[in-house]
Amino acid sequence: MRQGAMLNLYPDSLGANLSDGVDVLAWPEFKDAFQSIYLLPSVFNSDIDRGYSIISYDLAETRAKKEDFDKLKELEFDMLFDFILNHLSVLSPEFRDILKNGENSKYIDFFIDWNKFWEGCGEKNEDGIIVPDPVKYGGSMRRRNGLSTLMVRYPDGQEVPYWNTFFQKVHYPEVDEFDLLDLVGCKYDIACNLAERINSEIKAGKTPRTLDWSGYEEYKEAGINYMESRRRYLGQMDVNIKCPLVWEWFDKVMGQLAELGTSLIRLDAVFSLLKEPGKQFSPTGSEAIALLDRIEKMANSYGMDILPECHVPYHIGLHRKQWEMGMPCYDYYLPAILIDAMDTGESQWVYKWAKECADEGVRVINMLGCHDGIPLSDPRGALPDDRVDALEERLVTRGGRRKYVHGDKTKEVYQMDIAYYSAMECNDDRMTLARATQIFMPSKPQIWYQDLLAGANDLEIFERVLDADNREINRHNYSLEEIRENLARPVVKEQLDLLRFRNTHPAFTEDANITVEQPDEHTLILIWENASGWAKFEGDYQKFTYKITHSGEEK
Repeated sequence: MRQGAMLNLYPDSLGANLSDGVDVLAWPEFKDAFQSIYLLPSVFNSDIDRGYSIISYDLAETRAKKEDFDKLKELEFDMLFDFILNHLSVLSPEFRDILKNGENSKYIDFFIDWNKFWEGCGEKNEDGIIVPDPVKYGGSMRRRNGLSTLMVRYPDGQEVPYWNTFFQKVHYPEVDEFDLLDLVGCKYDIACNLAERINSEIKAGKTPRTLDWSGYEEYKEAGINYMESRRRYLGQMDVNIKCPLVWEWFDKVMGQLAELGTSLIRLDAVFSLLKEPGKQFSPTGSEAIALLDRIEKMANSYGMDILPECHVPYHIGLHRKQWEMGMPCYDYYLPAILIDAMDTGESQWVYKWAKECADEGVRVINMLGCHDGIPLSDPRGALPDDRVDALEERLVTRGGRRKYVHGDKTKEVYQMDIAYYSAMECNDDRMTLARATQIFMPSKPQIWYQDLLAGANDLEIFERVLDADNREINRHNYSLEEIRENLARPVVKEQLDLLRFRNTHPAFTEDANITVEQPDEHTLILIWENASGWAKFEGDYQKFTYKITHSGEEK
C-alpha cells in the first residue's frame, strides 16, 4: 500500500460532478498533494443514504463517466471504493424481482425474510411481524430503535417483512377522485371527499390503516388494500450470505471495482452480514475472521486488498486482530484524541497511540473528518472515558449534533456530527497542527475534502432541506468558484504544502523506522527515517505550533 495521502470525497464534492472534480485535481494547487482517491459510493447507481443504498455498481451517469476514471489513471492516482456488502437497495434488480414474482423469484433467498429467520424465536405482533425474544435479538444486531424490518407486498397481496438494518422510506402516492371511483361505486362526491382526507392524513404521516376512516367505514378495508397495493419503498435490504447467489454477486462486484482501477476496497458494514438467532458475533471472533479471510481471497484474485470497516471501542482490540491478519485498519481513534490534545494542551494520549502503532510496526489509515461524524465510542480506551464525555459536551457547544445508539436519546452517544474545522473552533493554527500531526502518524493519511478546504459547519443545508441528515453538516458540495476562493486561504495553502511534503519526501515509506517521543506534557516528536532520508515533527499542543525539519531544508 502506497504511503501518500488519500483524498476522500463524493463525486459531486468538488464541482457539479466527477468530471469537474478530476479537472480540479489537475490544477497546479493540487500537484503532488495526493497519491490516492477514495471515492464514495454515490458515484454508483444508488438512492438514499448518500450512495450507501446501492441499486447496482454501474456508474451514476449524472455524476461520473468512464472517461473520468481514465483521466484519474493518467494522473496516476490509486483508487479506493466502498463495497457495501451487507445490503442492497429495494430498487436493485434482485429485490425488484422479488416484488414482481414473490415466492417464485430466483432471488427469494438472496435477502432475509424476517419471519422465516426468527421462526420459533418469538411471537407475531399485530402487524404480523415476529418480535424476537430479547435474549435472541441482541443490541449488536440492531442499528435503530424498533424492529429492523421493512414490510413489502408480494403480487398476490401477501405482506412479508424483510430485514432492513439501516435506512428506509415508505411512500404512498397521492390519490384523486378518479382513482377511487370503482372503490366507492362511482359515487363521485364521496370519491372527492375521501381522496381529500386520505391525501391530507398521509401527508401528516399516517398510514392507510391508522388514518381516520370515520364516515367511510364501509370502504375502509378495500381502501387500505388499494393504497397498500400502490405502496412504494426505498430501503437498504440485508442480504443473506447463506445464499450462493449472494457470493456470486460479491464476485461480480469485485470484478466491476477492479475494472475501475481500484487497488483497495473498503468493506462497509461487513460484520453486519453475520446473523444467527441467539448469537452475538464478535468482530474478533472465529466467524468474523473466517468471513474476512474468504472475502480477502476473493479480492486478492482481482489484485485488490481489503479494508474492513467496523466501529468498536479500542479495548476490543479489533485493530490488533486486523494487523495480525496483515490487513490495514481504520484509525477511528485519532480524531477525538487530537481534539482532546488541542483542548487540554496535553500530548500524552496522542503519544500513547502513536507509540503503540510505531512499536508494533504496523500502519493504519487515519483521518480527521470523514463522511460520517467524529467517532466517540471507538476511542474509549485509547482516551479515558471522562475525557471522551467532556469532549462530547464541548463539541455540542461548537455546533455538533449527537448521534445516539439505536437513535435512542437514553443511550450512548456514539458519534458527533460536526465539521472538523468547527471542532477545532475554526482556529487555523489548530487545524494545521492537527494536519501536521496526522501526516507524521504511523499511517496512510485520509483527507476529507471539507477539512482540506477548512469548511465550517454547513448550517444552510438544514434551511434548504428540512429533513436533511445531520451528517450533511460536514458534506458541503463546493462550486468551482468556492474552491478557488478557499484555495487562496493560508490555512488551505498550508495543508496542501504539508500533504505535498508527505507525498514527495523520501522518508515516508512503508519500511521506515518511526520514533515517537514526548519531551514534556505539551509536546510530541515524531521521526520517520530510512536509508533515503529522515523527517522530524515537533508539535506543541498548548501553543498550537509545530516545526518540521528533514534531510532537505528546514520547513
